[in-house]
Amino acid sequence: MIRDVASMDRPVEHSPRKSWTKRLVLGGMLLAVLIAAVLLAPSFASWFQAERSFDRSLLRFATVERGDLQRELSVQGRVVAAFHPTTSSPAAGLVGLRVQAGDVVTRNQVLAVVDSPEATALLNQERSTLQSLAAELERERIQTKQENLSNRQAVDLARVELEAATRAMDRAERSRKEGIVNQVEYEEAQDNLRRSQLALRHAEQDAGLEAERLEFEIHNREIQIERQRMIVAEAGRRVDELEIRSPVDGLVSRLDVDDHDPVTPGQPLVAVVDLSAFEIEVMIPEAYADDVGPQTEAEVRNGSEIYNARIASISPEVESNQVRAVVTFADGVPDGLRQNQRLSVRLLLESRDSVLKVERGPFIDAGGGRYAYVISGDSAIRREIELGVSSVREVEVLGGLKEGDRIVVSDTARFQRAENIYLTR
Repeated sequence: MIRDVASMDRPVEHSPRKSWTKRLVLGGMLLAVLIAAVLLAPSFASWFQAERSFDRSLLRFATVERGDLQRELSVQGRVVAAFHPTTSSPAAGLVGLRVQAGDVVTRNQVLAVVDSPEATALLNQERSTLQSLAAELERERIQTKQENLSNRQAVDLARVELEAATRAMDRAERSRKEGIVNQVEYEEAQDNLRRSQLALRHAEQDAGLEAERLEFEIHNREIQIERQRMIVAEAGRRVDELEIRSPVDGLVSRLDVDDHDPVTPGQPLVAVVDLSAFEIEVMIPEAYADDVGPQTEAEVRNGSEIYNARIASISPEVESNQVRAVVTFADGVPDGLRQNQRLSVRLLLESRDSVLKVERGPFIDAGGGRYAYVISGDSAIRREIELGVSSVREVEVLGGLKEGDRIVVSDTARFQRAENIYLTR
């Protein structure tokens, strides 16, 4: 049994060298603690002042810079044919189709034929009337020749009678001088001469007037024939229109009737799409409608290709808080487009030079565009700001920030409006 530990104790001698070693170790440890405290003091200060902490790797940051800002709007567009005529029936009848939906057609190719007995009968009637008028004109011309001949004969007879009366007057004049003829016979010869002169003059005047009348009748008949020719041409045109031809090179997009269906005048028959003239139909939000007008520049993206374009027209009506607009290509329609193809369209609304701007992000919606979190060391400090116009990628800064400031552009709703956020690494 062990009564105590006295027998186990032994004296220990203190070495001066070991004492100094311990003191150096303790001093080094104390110095390291002091240096660490000095270096980590700002972080501890930020941590103590922060209301919340957040992992830095989960946030997205951007730097405020100065440069040009293009205000733009990105919308989705649909490729449509700029020219898509629909042919219609020119008359009542039965239609015979010559194409099917989806067929490729060329300009003036026959699409359908309308069998219209009414139009064909009208053309035959008008042609018959034209032939009758032409025969009447020939008859008038023959009759005119006959009447002109009769008139010339009457003038010639009057001229012969005048010549006979003139010779008789000469004989009476000589006989009177010789005392052979009496005064009565001499005066009778004078009367016959004057009568013959009047008869010739009247015959010539009657012949001239009759020739004018006959010429007028022929001219009037020619006018009637010309009018009838126009009527025949119009009736022929209507018959020719019974062959429905394609107005463009393109594609048959729709058949509105079936083969051998009865049709009425103006009824749609075949719709054709012009594949060489495409445009893009876009829907613009009503809030941007006042900023968009004809000739507004645009860019159309088709895969990796970008094409210059412009607004051709914009509808004055609002449909479901959107306005319909048509975009046309500035340098010609590119190859490879298809009807109803979806393309991305960027509208260039406005360009501002040398403005303070920052990358656009969810922080705008989270703070209503009234504040942002500015990075200062390990802290994100809430600051009131003022924003101006915005584009798809950037937003103008009017106040609250300066060039070079770095802010949080990701969603700041998670900060719950805290004034100071500590960012952990």
